[in-house]
Amino acid sequence: MIRFAAATLTLVALVQGTAADTWCGKNYMASDPIVPPGGQFPIPAASSKPLLALRCAPVIKPYLPEDASTLAGFLVDTPVTFSEIQGAAPIELPEHGAPGELLVTVTVDGHTLAKGPVALNASKVELPFSLGSLKPQSKPFDVKCAATYLAPGTKKAQTFTASTSLSYLPDPPDGRSVTKMDLRTGALLAKPATGKGGAYETVFPVGFYTNFGGYLASNLSLIDEIKAQGFTVVHPIPTYDNLTALELMIERMEQVGIYLMYDMRWTYMNSTAVTEEVNRVKNSPALLLWYTGDEPDGTSDPLDATSSTYDLIYSLDGYHPVSLVLNCENYFWTDYTAGTDIVMQDTYMVGINATWSTVWGTPCTPEYGDCGCDNCKGEFEDISTRMDEFAQRRFIDGWELTKAMWTVPQGFGGDSYWDREPTGKEFVLQSVLAINHGALGVVSWNAPTTDDITSSAAALSKSLTVMKDFILSPQATFEHVVADRVDVGLWTVGGRTLVLATNLNYATAHFDLRSVDGLALKALLSKQVLDSGAKLSGHVITLDSVGTGGFILGL
Repeated sequence: MIRFAAATLTLVALVQGTAADTWCGKNYMASDPIVPPGGQFPIPAASSKPLLALRCAPVIKPYLPEDASTLAGFLVDTPVTFSEIQGAAPIELPEHGAPGELLVTVTVDGHTLAKGPVALNASKVELPFSLGSLKPQSKPFDVKCAATYLAPGTKKAQTFTASTSLSYLPDPPDGRSVTKMDLRTGALLAKPATGKGGAYETVFPVGFYTNFGGYLASNLSLIDEIKAQGFTVVHPIPTYDNLTALELMIERMEQVGIYLMYDMRWTYMNSTAVTEEVNRVKNSPALLLWYTGDEPDGTSDPLDATSSTYDLIYSLDGYHPVSLVLNCENYFWTDYTAGTDIVMQDTYMVGINATWSTVWGTPCTPEYGDCGCDNCKGEFEDISTRMDEFAQRRFIDGWELTKAMWTVPQGFGGDSYWDREPTGKEFVLQSVLAINHGALGVVSWNAPTTDDITSSAAALSKSLTVMKDFILSPQATFEHVVADRVDVGLWTVGGRTLVLATNLNYATAHFDLRSVDGLALKALLSKQVLDSGAKLSGHVITLDSVGTGGFILGL
């Protein structure tokens, strides 16, 4: 997650079998030449004619026998585009009038599971089906989605196909947790981490990468403190040299009811080690998800490393999603992201010199150098730009229904590339800015950190117990507004709207709710759920320098 010295980077690189003097494929030492790193995400070719990119995915991953008593579903996307994105095929549309709709059929081994009409340019249309005709199995079912299109006024049908997989697993062994992904939103669904029963609920993870050795391993009461502060997840940082301490820590997490994000950064390319670790931990009711590559793009890990480990983990477990974090702005994104369900970004822009490396004494450009934040400008917009780039690439690669995005806000500083730590308000700004741009989890590097960051992160986590009912709701409609560097996300469910506003300026700023249709009237009935330097008076939100506020408007 963080690079401090040449010796450290060189040692890690040699252990992992990569070049010792590159980061994100770039040379950065004064003695090295400027060599283009390659690995840039390809821009899709333009098409002069319309293309249809049919995509489909199950609503829930994985389904279990407990789900068989209610209807399951498949999601269908039907974007029409003029870019040659993944799976796009030519479609002949009528020159005038309504374009009509597709008839989509979803099959497994030739057996029809779901069928129904889907409009063109639709997103996340749900086609219901019954699990009753399928028998649970550990291996995912191969699913074919076929669409037939008969343009109005024509007699020639056009056909389109897409493929996906359906995970319908047997009941897990007693005591083992299950984390489902609701692919309508990307949200995680889990039962309480205690393992003592309870219903599945949406989880918006907020927590820290937290030192294990010398911290958690030697003071289990810290788990109690983290839980009491309102955090929902702990991500212990390996190595786990003391397995007894690891076992005791996980037991304490189960006792207090806080989720575990299990990190295999140093071992994920060792199949024997991964097998041992997954089998050791997978039965804990506190386990929420796995974590494999820690900035594999930075260290230029083998391009198939994350996918190979992803497949291995699913062969050993299958009941929990896999995550990783990418540090580079644009370096073999598709290859590394192929091996994950959740892709995180860690754009550390606070306290950097974006153009000159204070560590290496060299310039930073798209082709050379390491300034601690790849291809950054040293502005908060570095975070939103990174999130937007990830979302765009996810769509181009055809993964918008199957992969979620999280964020890793900067919780450290005062060393190496970063000359200071963020303030508590800056921490919340980083987090909310990413949420407004699609992040569904906030796990910061790293704890222990400053009291200001800890208390601000705790306040954010507590507020998300309310705000998640909007952000993670499949029924929510979302609108995004940016005005004078005030970034605003709006989620509407029924008659109520969550307004999440953050000020990227180091000066007081205002956001007028009248700029969004229907909000001024709703503001007459409001409740503030997050206060990091913001207040609502009438129809105007006033935000302090780098302030953030969350408000629920309406009945």
